[in-house]
Amino acid sequence: MQPDTKTDVLKRLNFIDGHLAGIRRMVEADKYCGDVLKQTYAARRAIEKMEALMLNGHLRTCVVEGIREGRDDQVLGELSELYEMAGK
Repeated sequence: MQPDTKTDVLKRLNFIDGHLAGIRRMVEADKYCGDVLKQTYAARRAIEKMEALMLNGHLRTCVVEGIREGRDDQVLGELSELYEMAGK
């Protein structure tokens, strides 16, 4: 992972950690379910943004490197697996 991407991912993970802790506090305090759900949706979007950032970096570095090294089948298999997992 490139240093800039890693820094951005770690920042987003800190944000997500804080968001999840806030959701836990809301549940423990018996907050209104609709309000809790709104926060879970926001946390999910934050995770999706982090995943997109990581995928973009992966495509631009690891995938390109793997193809240059002649590991086309391995790289394509991994991408196919990731694509399939993302769709579930």
